Amino acid sequence: MITSAMIILLSVAAYGFVHSLLASLWAKAQARRLFGPTADRLYRLVYNGIAVVTLLPLLALPVILPGRTLYRLQPPWSLISLGIQFLAFMILGLGVLQTGAGFFLGLRQLAGPIETAAPRLVTTGLYHFVRHPLYTAGLAFIWATPVMNTNLLAFYAALTVYIVVGALHEEYRLKREFGEAYEAHCRRTPMLIPFRWGSSR
Repeated sequence: MITSAMIILLSVAAYGFVHSLLASLWAKAQARRLFGPTADRLYRLVYNGIAVVTLLPLLALPVILPGRTLYRLQPPWSLISLGIQFLAFMILGLGVLQTGAGFFLGLRQLAGPIETAAPRLVTTGLYHFVRHPLYTAGLAFIWATPVMNTNLLAFYAALTVYIVVGALHEEYRLKREFGEAYEAHCRRTPMLIPFRWGSSR
């Protein structure tokens, strides 16, 4: 018997596979081969659009499928959890702005060719505390929910695995791109949790 939690786990796995495939260099190369230089200008925007559209039914699954409530926080704990979610949401917004909102959304690319200057490794601002602040804020937001049921638990657990795997994949890409500069950044800055036990910065 396929349970609601299993449906959610399989759905997130399928979403993660498609999302990762579209983010791969192979997919970008295929788009460039089929559509030429136009692909470089449209790819990010189309990629984001597909990610949002395919995420919507995934978000609906924990709501429409039957699940058992595990806990429901009461004040003041519910207010604290909502405060954490609000802070995480603000950090997500700041992270997007620091990354470059236009480029992040794919709108900057529509304006014309992107500058060919060498890419710059960002280690200031939010990136001074963790190497992947958007992932950290996203994890904080989902796990700070004041109400938890079996469906949400399965959904958040699957998302956490996907986010961690995505962060590790991005680590590999950044190490190849920036070499020792990124290795040094890794040595002094945590990946996702903004502090380290038993060590000094």
